[in-house]
Amino acid sequence: MPILTKDEAETLLKKVLSYSKADECEINLSGGDNANIRYARNSVSTSGATSQSTLQVASAFGKKLGIATINEFDDASLEKVVRRAEELARLAPENPEYVPFLGPQQYQPASKTFVDATAAMDPKMRADAVEKSLKIAKDNKLIAAGFMENSAGYSAMINSHGLFAYSTATNVNFNVTLRTEDGKGSGYASKGYNDVSKLDVEAATRIAAQKAANSANARALEPGKYTVILEPEAAIVLLENIFFNMDARSADEGRSFMSKPGGKTKKGEKLVDERITIYSDPSNPELPTRSWNGDGMPQEKVYWINKGIMQNLYYSRYWAQQKNEKAIAFPDGVIVAGGTSSLEDLIKSTEKGILVSRLWYIRSVDPQTLLVTGLTRDGTFYIENGQIKFPVKNFRFNESPIIMLNNLEALGKSERTVSGESGIHALVPPMKIRDFTFTSLSDAV
Repeated sequence: MPILTKDEAETLLKKVLSYSKADECEINLSGGDNANIRYARNSVSTSGATSQSTLQVASAFGKKLGIATINEFDDASLEKVVRRAEELARLAPENPEYVPFLGPQQYQPASKTFVDATAAMDPKMRADAVEKSLKIAKDNKLIAAGFMENSAGYSAMINSHGLFAYSTATNVNFNVTLRTEDGKGSGYASKGYNDVSKLDVEAATRIAAQKAANSANARALEPGKYTVILEPEAAIVLLENIFFNMDARSADEGRSFMSKPGGKTKKGEKLVDERITIYSDPSNPELPTRSWNGDGMPQEKVYWINKGIMQNLYYSRYWAQQKNEKAIAFPDGVIVAGGTSSLEDLIKSTEKGILVSRLWYIRSVDPQTLLVTGLTRDGTFYIENGQIKFPVKNFRFNESPIIMLNNLEALGKSERTVSGESGIHALVPPMKIRDFTFTSLSDAV
C-alpha cells in the first residue's frame, strides 16, 4: 500500500469512523516502506525491503475499551475490525484510569521530517554506499560488518470528537564495525538522519577504521576514578536514562530518581551542573520530529532541565488530571545544549584522562539514583598532556548520569547521534567529566 497523502488518509479514516456504534471511537493508521542492506566479513550478506500499513481501532463504551488491528482495507474488512473492537470493549472490565479521547487540537506547523531524496533511495544507492565502506575496510586490511536501512512512512489518527492528525517522516540509519584481522582492534561509527544528503558513509567508515587500527595492542590501566571524554555515542546511552525516567507518576509514587519522601518530587530543584540544558523541540531543523504524539497531544518545545534545574516532567493525561497539572507528552527527540569546543579541543585541554568512543550493555543498578553499569568498547584511549598516547583495555563502569552531570568540566558542540542501546536520535555534545568510576577491566574488544 503506498504512502497515503493527508487527504487520502483522512478520507479512509472518516469511512472507518462512520462504521462506529461505540460511545467513543479512535482510529490510528500508519504505514510506509522500509529497506535495508547488511554486510559482514567484508561482503554483503542480506538485503530486503518491506511495505506495510496497519489500521487500529479503539472503541469505548463508558470506561470499557476494546482495540482491534487489521492490515486489510476493503470495506468489509474495515467494518469487521470496527465490530471486533466494539465486541472486545463490551467484554472488557471498566478501566478506572480511562480518560476520554481528545477533541480537536492545534499543532505546530509541520517540521521537515520528510525528505524526498531519502524516500527515493533504491537498492543501487544502498549497494553503492556499502561498496565505498567496504573499499575503506579492504584498503586498510580491516574486517567490516555494517547495516544500512532507510524508511519513508506516514501516520494519521481520527476520533469521534473531531480530532484529526497527520504526519510523514523519512529516516536513514547507518552503522559499521571494523576490526583488525587479528581481532585485537575495533572501531565503530553510527549515523542517522531524516535527510540522506547529510549521511557520509565514507567519512563514518574512516572514523571507525582509524579507531580500529589505533586501538590494537591495548594496555591495561588500573580501574579507578578518571577524567573522561565521552564522545556523543558514549554520552547518549547514559543521558537517555534521564530522558526515559522523567515520568511524573513514577516520581509522585516514589519510584524514580525524581522522588522525595512524603510523595514530593525534585521538580524545580537544581540537580545537575548549571551548564546543562536539555529540551525537546519538534521544529529544530537538525532533529525535526512530528508535532503530535500517539494520544494526539501536541508536541511542543519543552525544557526538561534548564540551566541545571529540573523544570518539567512528562504527564499522561490521566495523571495530569489527578495532579491538576498540564499533560505533557513524552518527546520524540531530545536535545542537549552544547558548547563551542570540538572533540579535539576537549582532548587538548586534558592533562590526564581517557577518551571513550562508545559505551554498551547498559543495565540499571539503582533506579532511585539512576546508577547504571556497562562497558567501554570499540576504541578506548589514554590521554596525557592534551594528546592521545595509547589504547587501553576496556573497562566496566558504575556511574549515575546525575552524578556525572555534576562532575562536568566541559561541553563540546552538539551533534545528531543515534543511541546504540535504544536506537533513539538526539542532539548530544561530547562531554568532559571528572571522577568517572571504572570498576574493573574487561578482556572484550
